[in-house]
Amino acid sequence: MSNSTTTTVVVPGTHLMTALLGQQDQYLRRIEREFPQLLITVRGNEVRLEGEDTIGVANAARLFESVVTLLQTGQTLDESTLERIFAMVRADENPSEILGHNILKGAKGRQIKPKTGGQKRYVDAISNNVITFGIGPAGTGKSWLAVAMAVRALQAKQVQRIILTRPAVEAGERLGFLPGDLMAKIDPYLRPLYDALYDMLDLEVVTRMTEKQVIEIAPLAFMRGRTLNNSFIILDEAQNTTPEQMKMFLTRIGFGSRVVVTGDATQVDVPNGKSGLAGLERTLAGIDDLAFVHLHGSDVVRHKIVADIVAAYEQQSEAASRP
Repeated sequence: MSNSTTTTVVVPGTHLMTALLGQQDQYLRRIEREFPQLLITVRGNEVRLEGEDTIGVANAARLFESVVTLLQTGQTLDESTLERIFAMVRADENPSEILGHNILKGAKGRQIKPKTGGQKRYVDAISNNVITFGIGPAGTGKSWLAVAMAVRALQAKQVQRIILTRPAVEAGERLGFLPGDLMAKIDPYLRPLYDALYDMLDLEVVTRMTEKQVIEIAPLAFMRGRTLNNSFIILDEAQNTTPEQMKMFLTRIGFGSRVVVTGDATQVDVPNGKSGLAGLERTLAGIDDLAFVHLHGSDVVRHKIVADIVAAYEQQSEAASRP
C-alpha cells in the first residue's frame, strides 16, 4: 500500500494467540470486518496491521493489545465481549481498563465487573459520591451493579448494613387481590433485589444477614420517619416514586451512608405519570457529592435483541422530541 502505516502487535504465547483468533479464526474474521480498510496478517505470534488510515491502524492495534491484556489476566473472549470491545474502541475508551475492573467475586466464583464504558462510569460515580443516580433502560445493570457495590462496601466494613427498597406501585395489577399478608403481597415487587443479592452472596449468607438485619429489604413506605446511618441504601425503580416520596427518601440519609437511586424514565407506572425522578436532575444540580449517570442502549448487556429493542425506543423518543 502506498502511504500506508504499519504496526505489529506481538502476542506473548501460542495459547493466547489461539484464544485471540478464536476457533477457525472466527474472531479474526470479525475484526477484519470491523476494520475493512486494513490488511491484517498473522504470522507466528505477531499480528501485522497495515493501511492508509492511520487512526484505523491505531484503533486496531489498541483493540488487539486490549484483548491480549484481558486474556493475560485469565479472562475469556466471546462474541458478545468482542462486540463490546469494538464499541469501546469506537468511543475512544480503554477496554482493558473497563473490563479489568473487578468489583467483587460473586456467589458462584465469577468476577462481578462493569461490561461497558457507561457501567464503568456508573461504578466510579458510586465510589466517589454520597448519592448516585443511575438512570437508564432495562438491561443496563443499574440495580445489579448497585447491589454489587453495596456488598463490596459491606465486606470492606465501609458500612454496617445494606438497605434495599422499592416503591410498591401497581403496574396494572391490583395489590389488594394478591394472596397473603402485607409482606407476601409486596414480595414480588422486591424479588429483583433478592435475585441480585443471590448473584453476589450464597443463599445461606443472605438468609443469615437478613435475619440479623444486616441486610434489609423493604418497600419504600417503610423508610418514612427513619434516619439511616452507616448504611448502603439502594432505591430501585425510582421512576415509580412520587415527588413527595423522593423528597422523603433523600432526607432519610444519615452520617456514614452511601445511596444509589436507580430508575428508568421510560417505564413510569406511578399514578398520573408524575414521577419523583422528573426534573430532579435540574433541581439537585450543583450539590456536591451527588452525581447523575445516564446509561443507554449501548450499555445493555442482556441478549442482543434487548439492546436492539432499547435502541428502537430511544430512536422513537428522539424523533418525537424533534420540532
